[in-house]
Amino acid sequence: MQSLVSAKFLVLVGESFPMRRALLNSRFAWFHSSVKCLNKHDSLTLSSVGFESEIEPKITSEENKVKPLGLSSSEGFKVKRKPFGISEKKSVRIKERKEIENAPFAAKSFSELGIPEVLIERLGKEGFNVPTDVQSAAVPTILKNRDVIIQSYTGSGKTLAYLLPILSVIGPLKGENNEGGGDGGESGKKLGVEAVIVAPSRELGMQIVREFEKILGMENRKVVQQLVGGANRTRQEEALKKNKPAIVVGTPGRIAELSASGKLRAHGCQYLVLDEVDELLSFNFREDMHRLLEHVGRRSGADHNSKAKKTERQLIMVSATVPFSVVRAAKSWGSDPLLVQAKKIVPLETLSPEPVKLSPSSSSTPSVPSKAVVESLPPALKHYYCVVRLQHKVDTLRRCIHALDAKFVIVFMNHTKQLKDVVFKLEARGVKAAELHGDLGKLGRSTTLKKFKNGEVRVLVTNELSARGLDVAECDLVVNLDLPTDSIHYAHRAGRTGRLGRNGTVLTICEESEVFVVRKLKKQLEIPIACCNFVEGKLTITEEENALRSTS
Repeated sequence: MQSLVSAKFLVLVGESFPMRRALLNSRFAWFHSSVKCLNKHDSLTLSSVGFESEIEPKITSEENKVKPLGLSSSEGFKVKRKPFGISEKKSVRIKERKEIENAPFAAKSFSELGIPEVLIERLGKEGFNVPTDVQSAAVPTILKNRDVIIQSYTGSGKTLAYLLPILSVIGPLKGENNEGGGDGGESGKKLGVEAVIVAPSRELGMQIVREFEKILGMENRKVVQQLVGGANRTRQEEALKKNKPAIVVGTPGRIAELSASGKLRAHGCQYLVLDEVDELLSFNFREDMHRLLEHVGRRSGADHNSKAKKTERQLIMVSATVPFSVVRAAKSWGSDPLLVQAKKIVPLETLSPEPVKLSPSSSSTPSVPSKAVVESLPPALKHYYCVVRLQHKVDTLRRCIHALDAKFVIVFMNHTKQLKDVVFKLEARGVKAAELHGDLGKLGRSTTLKKFKNGEVRVLVTNELSARGLDVAECDLVVNLDLPTDSIHYAHRAGRTGRLGRNGTVLTICEESEVFVVRKLKKQLEIPIACCNFVEGKLTITEEENALRSTS
């Protein structure tokens, strides 16, 4: 009775701070008296202090120690202790974290990345002696058989970042410890297609093939085959049967066609690379990509819903921009993939969806978060815009080329029909120019690109087709004669210059009514885009108000 009265008294007056503290002290005294009854070798569980639980994790005395403030995550993982529950899974996580922290993010030579010596020699002959930051991070990670998303700005060497680990395992340049790759196994017979690289455009596909051939050498060019749309399908089928390539590079539609017809057998494929994966996720490629993902690297008879089925192939996704749609796709298609950036490797679980901003011009079309787009821009670029009347755009382009003394110029427009007119006007003003678009045949496009790279053509006038995959390292000027539709397209256009650390200039020539679009791009991309004009053969920075006044 006396204890009941005391309890009621505590409830009545317990709102005061001293009484609440006294109540807590009494509870802790009861807790300590209960714990003292335990044997020193027994583990402390909820049931031992009067509570029931279905899961009782064993906690050692080491875990009860409070870590001092300032202890880094890497130091925290070095503490030896018994893991909770399923210890194997937790120890794997810790090991992966250590490997990520110790990755060679700034290797001084390719020999540090673990690729074969014969491959290093080939790289040296082509002038590649020091890997870029993204190559230093990506190559060792891929060689450890991890699914990855490679994300870095355009022109940073992403193609070589996945090409090197693939050639280290399959093909004639593979390492001695990779006996089962490319050109033969224990039986001495060719194993068929072992790497499939998918690109959204013919131009990018052809560029990737050239990169492979550059490293493999002309004597090994049959190891890789191009399967792009627009080319003769029968000849491609015959080449597959005759050459039995270990690597195929192509567009989604053609690869899906050949796979469906049984001419391309890639069930035993080790690598599936999706280059410019954000573009491959678009609605246009949905059906073809579905077939690719179901058949490439998927051995017949496997359970379509099993986790093991995902791990039969190694998935490599590549892009300058990685919106969260790519992250979701990687989690669905891959097995515990990592996001690999320059000097940074993180598990996808640590990434959270960024807020989606809606474009003012469309209430239903979301734009990619600016952070992903900003990371895709080459760092050594200068951005300008010039306000002129529509009829003066081509003449402003000519004056810009001479003012900057640009040798390799890529001009972007939105409509194919207008390209020929711009080329005609440039030629009439003494500037050697050529057009590049999808309506040209394969031979015409390859010839135009060759002339541009050789310096026979100074200005290449093209549309959005060439914003991805057009790799001309010497390009020093990109001009938007028509405004890009959004910040992503601006970033990919701009990425045609300033490649591999070079300097580059991006000029947007717009009308007065389009200036608000430039302001929007400037805000979304978080970059300075200065207003300029061309006076007496020189580029001069002007105030926006003065530029608008001069056009009115």
